[in-house]
Amino acid sequence: MSQDRERSDREREIPSRSCNRYQIPVTLICTNDSEEAGVAVSTGEGVTIRDVAARAGVSIATVSRVLRGNIPVSEPTKERVLTVVSELGYRPSVLGRSLAEGRHAANGIVFPDLSGPYYAEVVLGYEEAAGELGRSVLILSTHGRDAAPEMVRELARRVDGMVVLGRTVSDEVVQEIAARGLPIVLLARSAAGEVDSVNAENVASAIRLTEHLIDHGHRTFAVVGGAESSPDTMERWAGVRTALLRAGLTPPAEPVPAGLREEEGTRVAEDLLVAGVPDAVVCANDELALGVITGLRAAGIDVPGQVAVTGWDDVMAARYAGLTTVRQPMRELGVRAARMLDLRIRGDAGPARHEVLPTNLVVRNSCGRHEPPDLDRR
Repeated sequence: MSQDRERSDREREIPSRSCNRYQIPVTLICTNDSEEAGVAVSTGEGVTIRDVAARAGVSIATVSRVLRGNIPVSEPTKERVLTVVSELGYRPSVLGRSLAEGRHAANGIVFPDLSGPYYAEVVLGYEEAAGELGRSVLILSTHGRDAAPEMVRELARRVDGMVVLGRTVSDEVVQEIAARGLPIVLLARSAAGEVDSVNAENVASAIRLTEHLIDHGHRTFAVVGGAESSPDTMERWAGVRTALLRAGLTPPAEPVPAGLREEEGTRVAEDLLVAGVPDAVVCANDELALGVITGLRAAGIDVPGQVAVTGWDDVMAARYAGLTTVRQPMRELGVRAARMLDLRIRGDAGPARHEVLPTNLVVRNSCGRHEPPDLDRR
């Protein structure tokens, strides 16, 4: 099997805990070299800028000026240098040229966390697109640290542009960095000032999901997942609430607070057993939903016979578990963010762009049989 095929197969596997298995390239750039020496960072087939300078009988700085083409060099010297470059097959690197021009050839991306299949897929899409655009990627995971704002400011000094996912830092920090001229794209987050953003649609799909559950005869609902910490989950909660009110049903007072990991879902299931199990449990993501199902079934509760459980994202595990969910284009979110950022880095000065990618309801077995019951019997 070819290496390309093997890589493709690995990328189709979505891990349940961490994106480390993807071995995503993260490049940190640190140099004290002079401007001219920066061009020498990369070589062709083992050929360096020093080899070119020695063969041509000129200084390294002169070779650098010829290759950059923005400083006058005499025609005879220029021709001699270019002849040697051709003879030796020397190829200056994108990275080296970027350093010489005061750029980094790197993009930054800031995550609240890197564990879980959602983040892994977003990173894969972002890294793939950035690589095609000739850029390396610096990844920062803030993990809710108090020092997150300063960590993000430090990253901003090392990159040509940055993507910020979720509410890892405040709008004030985002606008402060953008005001300094660094291109920024917000991902899975509401717009902040004149900053570009890429999001997946949440409200309409949450309404469709809730209406589907109502059509099954479900009347009491729990929404699981802390809405305050995530713009996405806030929008999903708004969609669920809208659909319930339209149907004349009373929505829960607030979402059940929970992190977005499977073990949190198991804990929530235990709490629901004490407080009373509703007809349907709408979870903020698939990992939570799978944990809720595990916890309920361990207590003898039939899912979907006694309670429906739904998720969001449509990760691989959801497909095997028969989980009704909403599919969002996780990898495409990363791709779009990388491309939008690259446009800004290359000088696009147009008005702020806000892309919203479509999502789709995926109906499986965890919400019950798919012939709506006689609602008058409930």
